[in-house]
Amino acid sequence: MKPSHRQAEYDRLRKQHAVFVYHGYSVHTTAHGLSVEYDFEIPGLVRFHPTIKVLERSFLSTANLTAAELDNLVFHIGMVELVSYWKTTCAPTVIIEPHVLDEAQIAWWKKLYFHGLGEFFYLNDITPNLDDFMTINVASSLAVQSLSSRVGTGTLLPVGGGKDSVVTLELLKKGGIPFRPFIINPRGATIRTSEIAGFDLDECIVVMRALDTALLRLNEQGYLNGHTPFSALLGFTTLLAACLAGYNDIALSNEGSANEATIKGTQINHQYSKSFEFETDLRNYINSYISKDLSYFSFLRPLQEIQIASVFSRYPKYFGYFKSCNAGSKTDSWCGVCAKCLFAFIILSPFIEEDQMCTIFGRDLLDDLSMQGYFDELAGISENKPFECIGTIDEVNLSLQLIAKKRKLLPALLKHYEQHKKCPVYSVAEIDALLHRYDEHHYLSATYLSLIKEALNA
Repeated sequence: MKPSHRQAEYDRLRKQHAVFVYHGYSVHTTAHGLSVEYDFEIPGLVRFHPTIKVLERSFLSTANLTAAELDNLVFHIGMVELVSYWKTTCAPTVIIEPHVLDEAQIAWWKKLYFHGLGEFFYLNDITPNLDDFMTINVASSLAVQSLSSRVGTGTLLPVGGGKDSVVTLELLKKGGIPFRPFIINPRGATIRTSEIAGFDLDECIVVMRALDTALLRLNEQGYLNGHTPFSALLGFTTLLAACLAGYNDIALSNEGSANEATIKGTQINHQYSKSFEFETDLRNYINSYISKDLSYFSFLRPLQEIQIASVFSRYPKYFGYFKSCNAGSKTDSWCGVCAKCLFAFIILSPFIEEDQMCTIFGRDLLDDLSMQGYFDELAGISENKPFECIGTIDEVNLSLQLIAKKRKLLPALLKHYEQHKKCPVYSVAEIDALLHRYDEHHYLSATYLSLIKEALNA
């Protein structure tokens, strides 16, 4: 994807709309669940009122929290929600009215906004710096209240409908870990994969998130737009859900591959809020400002995408239902023409038979030369990776080597690859080592880690 040149517009909008205000939020508990409406404003332009709703479930209760503790959780969701609205004008001053933030918190949020919007700045050809792209001013003396010591066990598991959350579902089930799926804005793949794992939708924690339509109108009018750190929003929303359920663990399905930069030689990473760096930052923030009893971690962090693909291939009951294509999310399909689809096809093909792969994706994506641009980005032939949630360049090259060994006739993109590949040829011993290694940089307890090691050695 080529950058647009919008630096001049960025400068103009910042001058014209110099302030963004987080006014507050309202919280209502009804028979249908917990409803939150936020109040953001770009003075003189627009006022935004996005909402989140935690649907009623018998196993969720606000009785687990004091009013002040609930405020803390809701306020923090708003702190990450606001970035979607702030980016329309990138106002140089952000005013926070609901609660106090200390200097360390302000620095923490500025880091998240800056790196979480790295793709946004890059693709709009904007060159901010961390020191002055945003000043956060606090207009409140009301401190948030950290959660008191909690009694309760259980694991909340966000389900996105792709292979990664399927692997976490199945491994936690096999290990006898008590858990419950968590879904934001359910769609076909998230509902069906949860059902296959044994959870009907009314047994899942469900959050409905709605953007303010005024944001969509500004996008249509040409205001600044681009990728935001959704996984950070997911992280803070899961904290609220875990507390309502009385759970102490939140197990994400982010893998070690998410740490690799999208743009070589930079810190620009489409998956920044899925990275180990952000996971570490968020754990420290939770411990300091929200609760010392909540554990946020990624269950799959010790693994790479290719290893997850290998484990996923053992669960054919999900083959017809899992989806991770952004373009096809509204229709619950694989679009078959994007970088995410091509990556999924490549990373799974070493472990799933060719005819089954064609059934899943509708055709052999490796035999489509119109996908060559994406292919070159994925394989490292082009300079940069696609802005998608994908694995590393090394993993793609290893997968392509394994696919070439399986195929009797090379499809068009593999023939192209044979002429341009830049990777080393892996020996059988090296392939085995890569498929069975695990990354020591993680926050898994011994119980969770044993499940990962057992899966790798199966």
